Amino acid sequence: MATSSSSKGWLKNLSTYASRIYFFLIILQIPLFRVPCRAGMCTTPIHVTSSQLIASEIFPVAAVKVLLFPGAVINGLVKNMTVPSWENVLNIYNLTDFKGAPSVTDLQRLEVLAGSYFSVAGAIIGILKPGRMSMFGTLLIIWGLVKEGILGKPVNTDPAKTVFVYPTMFIALVCAFFSVKYDVKKIVRGAPARPIAKPLQRSSKSKLK
Repeated sequence: MATSSSSKGWLKNLSTYASRIYFFLIILQIPLFRVPCRAGMCTTPIHVTSSQLIASEIFPVAAVKVLLFPGAVINGLVKNMTVPSWENVLNIYNLTDFKGAPSVTDLQRLEVLAGSYFSVAGAIIGILKPGRMSMFGTLLIIWGLVKEGILGKPVNTDPAKTVFVYPTMFIALVCAFFSVKYDVKKIVRGAPARPIAKPLQRSSKSKLK
């Protein structure tokens, strides 16, 4: 009984754990894919989102730096054991001088762009309240990558800009799937039992007749 109750408690919190892992995968900018974008080659949803936000000037630059800085610190420590400066964050991701770059690259990959927006927003919101946004964004990204990698849409003639999917994408997909809280609760509780139909009973008056 104790083992059963502990396993059920772990399953009930599975969405919370999955949301936290997904959050760290996105915010720390663990490479999930490799796809052309306005900034050159983007490897994370935050990189894709930040390049679009900088180009469109929708968000202030400081807000974009807040998204990029945690991943920049981790990458700096892993590669050369240095912490990048706040002023140099945009230079690291090649986000300083491309506002006039054509938007054709992003328009050809709308699924990856929209999925990146949903993934970043879902990762942040999922810390407070796990939901379906992360899974929806991850599926959009995968569909965009599959469409280009297998179906060849859009056509890519440059080998240096070939789309690539890292194994960490599978981890992100699993975490996004299990972050859906409603589905986990449904698995734990089980499907509701169907009511058993009872035969109609005759009234006492009809019995007297």
